[in-house]
Amino acid sequence: MLHKELYIQTVFHVFFLKQKPYISKESLIKGRGAQLNVHNRFLSQTYEAMEEQLMQWHLDEMEDNPRTSFIEVFPKNILSKNSSPDIPFDYSINPYNGCEHGCVYCYARNSHEYWGYSAGRDFEEKILYKPNSHLLLREVFKSGKWNPQLIVLSGNTDCYQPAERKFELTRKLLEVFLDHNHPVGIITKNALILRDLDILQELRKRKLIAITLSITTLNEDIRRSMEPRTSSVANRLHALEVLCAEGFPVNVNMAPIIPGVNSDEIFDLAEAVGRRGAYSLSYIMARLNGQIAEIFSDWIVKAMPERAEKVLNLIRETHDGALNDSRFKTRMKGDGNFASVVADMFKVARKKWITAPKPYELDFSNFKTGNVEQLRLFTDL
Repeated sequence: MLHKELYIQTVFHVFFLKQKPYISKESLIKGRGAQLNVHNRFLSQTYEAMEEQLMQWHLDEMEDNPRTSFIEVFPKNILSKNSSPDIPFDYSINPYNGCEHGCVYCYARNSHEYWGYSAGRDFEEKILYKPNSHLLLREVFKSGKWNPQLIVLSGNTDCYQPAERKFELTRKLLEVFLDHNHPVGIITKNALILRDLDILQELRKRKLIAITLSITTLNEDIRRSMEPRTSSVANRLHALEVLCAEGFPVNVNMAPIIPGVNSDEIFDLAEAVGRRGAYSLSYIMARLNGQIAEIFSDWIVKAMPERAEKVLNLIRETHDGALNDSRFKTRMKGDGNFASVVADMFKVARKKWITAPKPYELDFSNFKTGNVEQLRLFTDL
């Protein structure tokens, strides 16, 4: 009975009230998602800033473009192995650690603590980049020991974040995948992916590319506050339309679903991406693990004070009373009445609007091992 009442309330809010969260622009740091630097739980010591430092930080926060530092790192391995049963691929590559996009809910924030930084402002202000990424991947493919299987760019942080315009690490990686005829998946929320359309088209011709575009909301005000340096809603929808028209298999991931923030947009978003050719629509329920709970809670109190408590309580309801959730096979979709309503709404939305067929399945049969750069010297003669 409670499930039915909640469903009726949700539909009423979606179709009749069309409630939109209030964004208090004056209370937020412009250009940043996280509004604070939380303590790194792996560091035993803390420091207190001098008055001059506090003044400089205040000036930085007043800038239209807050300062970002780029730190060069040289890992020995580039492939990250995934062991979660909730993720449909085993290997990923992250050419960047930290992400300028600044999504306030991002689960990847916690990983920045392993580098000695905060999961808060540091995550979007101190970007580690790996200039030897493509060389390490080529060595994997040349070794003769690699069995071809899907490798995804952006298993953790976005490979097309703004830093990619400068460093072009993702483009160099795509060239390696193309040289070796190896399938690759891309997950991004940045329209910068269209810059590499030439390489992507070659991968598509060989059935070597699958793309997931993350589109969290159609509300540009929410997007600016919650995902401040991502591509605009209009640019992401344009990228989706271009990619689908070119024949790429594009899944749209509405991630995360945040109850009371974007949960009223499921049907509208499904219609928007379905009309543009997406063959699939997925979602993930918001969960605030680790330091994300403090970062998100601080943000929503400042951005949407009139509904902050309600949103946090609804997130708890979908995760057995907690903001965080580490339960395999449950954490991504949540449980409870609200999570069931969301699942039902996606079933209806997919049936009505996601009707495009999948263009092709990935082809793993033509993988080239060995030194393909040397072979290319002879074919170019």
